[in-house]
Amino acid sequence: MRATVYKSTGSWYTVKDDSGKWHNARMKGIFKIDGITSTNPVAVGDQVEIEVENELENSATITRIYDRGNYINRQSPRFKHQHHIVASNLDQSLLVATLREPKTSQGFIDRFLVASEMFHVPSLVVFNKSDLYRDKEEEKFEQWKDMYERAGYKVFKTSTVNDTGIDELKIELKDRTTLISGHSGVGKSTLLNHILPELKLKTQGVSGWSGKGQHTTTFAEMFDLPEGGRLIDTPGMREFGLVDISRPELSHYFPEMRQRLNDCQFNNCQHVNEPGCAIKEAVRNGEIPEDRYVSYYNILESIEAKTY
Repeated sequence: MRATVYKSTGSWYTVKDDSGKWHNARMKGIFKIDGITSTNPVAVGDQVEIEVENELENSATITRIYDRGNYINRQSPRFKHQHHIVASNLDQSLLVATLREPKTSQGFIDRFLVASEMFHVPSLVVFNKSDLYRDKEEEKFEQWKDMYERAGYKVFKTSTVNDTGIDELKIELKDRTTLISGHSGVGKSTLLNHILPELKLKTQGVSGWSGKGQHTTTFAEMFDLPEGGRLIDTPGMREFGLVDISRPELSHYFPEMRQRLNDCQFNNCQHVNEPGCAIKEAVRNGEIPEDRYVSYYNILESIEAKTY
């Protein structure tokens, strides 16, 4: 019987079969998929085959994982050289960021966008808590909105306090499977409660002494949207660690750079000290924002100099 994984707690999974019935499932043995080794072999969004063990208890065993259309992974929070699959079979990803209480760094946003680009998942960027923005944050929002839209991303400004941008966001979510992510404290759970009031997800404010958000989501979980589509909620992240990326690859995952790569003098140009670099020329001409280039360079410097 075929089913979809809606929740993963690490050892048990909540799955819904094609007839709409829910089961608590456990994994049979160890799965290896397409050479992917991860800390979680079964991920939310996976299509699986199950065998029902007990009809009364709705318990089942996962016997097979079907090929994934795509997935997004990150560096395992505990093991630097291992992967953690965030979710699979996605139509798009949605990053919730904030410019106040707490401010999301551009580095975090760009690492998330690079991860989505690596796995061919379109991304939306949502700047939440806009009711808190002062002139300084409004100016920064307009600057970043222009920067990310020029790179090809859709950008939204939202507030659950005054309903800003919520209806526009719902249109983007309809009939799509969307991974929603962000670092702790950006108001992700509050935003989800606004979109799906019946969820009643736990929310918690920003820690007063650290200025950082508190974790409220423990496990990844998928929810059906009443108008069609699905949302996958993920635990808040302190940072987004990239895995399986080499230095020469990185510029391919910046859309505004990717379209200019063939104009560089050297095929293996990393856009730092090489002559005849089309990327650096575009930065000088204002065609690529300097902030995006600096972000690219910072990520490049963090990647170990070896070929995967």
